Amino acid sequence: MKLGIVGLPNVGKSTLFNSLTKGGAESANYPFCTIDPNVGIVTVPDSRLNYLAKIYNSEKILPAAIEFVDIAGLVKGASKGEGLGNQFLSHIREVDAIVHVVRCFEDGNIIHVEGSVNPLRDIETINLELIFSDLEVLERRIQRTQKAAKADKSLQAELGILEILKKELEEGKCARNLSWESPDEQSFVNSLNLLTQKPVLYAANVTEEDLTTDGKDNIFVQTVKDFAWAEGSEVFTICAKIEEEIAELDDEEKIIFLEELGIQDTGLDRLIAASYRLLGLISYLTAGPKETRAWTITKGTKAPQAAGKIHSDFEKGFIRAEVISYQDLIDCGSYTLAKEKGLVRLEGKEYIVQDGDVILFRFNV
Repeated sequence: MKLGIVGLPNVGKSTLFNSLTKGGAESANYPFCTIDPNVGIVTVPDSRLNYLAKIYNSEKILPAAIEFVDIAGLVKGASKGEGLGNQFLSHIREVDAIVHVVRCFEDGNIIHVEGSVNPLRDIETINLELIFSDLEVLERRIQRTQKAAKADKSLQAELGILEILKKELEEGKCARNLSWESPDEQSFVNSLNLLTQKPVLYAANVTEEDLTTDGKDNIFVQTVKDFAWAEGSEVFTICAKIEEEIAELDDEEKIIFLEELGIQDTGLDRLIAASYRLLGLISYLTAGPKETRAWTITKGTKAPQAAGKIHSDFEKGFIRAEVISYQDLIDCGSYTLAKEKGLVRLEGKEYIVQDGDVILFRFNV
């Protein structure tokens, strides 16, 4: 999974990136201090792996991973090249989802490129630049399809979808807010790789005081939540500065620090949970003496395709899957005992893998 962190300059993007990845991205109080995208890999916290590794005496633990890309601050005119915008927009096309950092705090010492704090205006600025960029893509695609459709009438359906998208974008709407009648239509829209089609998580960057109350008394946060709710997106509050401090602590210090703040999860934990929900992802687990590992798949994935995540040969030669739920295995304390109790199931090609399934794949190539 690859997440792109975007927002206006000086909203806390690079500070958040640093806290998530300890990547040391430059963070300064002036626009465009981030020019090339910073990239960091973060492992997904999953306590289940530790328990499984003890049962199997695994030599190593391999959690799932997320790649974060810190993309430079966008400004008005980015789609026309303002602030090196075209270059930055191209980086967004490569991600699975967008983490849109929105400034929801007042601080006279930190410059705002628009001169004042206004989250909805800031969101609209970013969205419009993404829309303008998508319109350019659509206009070129429409021209090509119109020419090709003269010889191939089957392309008329695609042309109709492109025209609908263009009309909606011209009205200031994002492609992700549109619904399509058939999976084929949705698949075609997905193939266009539009910026406004990508799912969005809004990260409301707040002060330490607002973090402890989840921004309930912060009018800026509430306006972002209302906006996100209307378009079916998620919002989570974060204090980028606090997250940067948390990132420097060891596990024990981190627990104490969070308790003192009165919060249970770090911003990274909340971001990962929200991104999994947003993208419809789950994890299944494999375990043995060599390694215990988490594998990320989309909800609804069948056993052979889940096996293909490990190796293509597993999918091609799939015979069956030996499956037990994580909780059943932990309750039994060993795979052998779980098998004796009849808790290990043999599943075939139509089995839909569930979150927390511990699986041993049988295959023959």
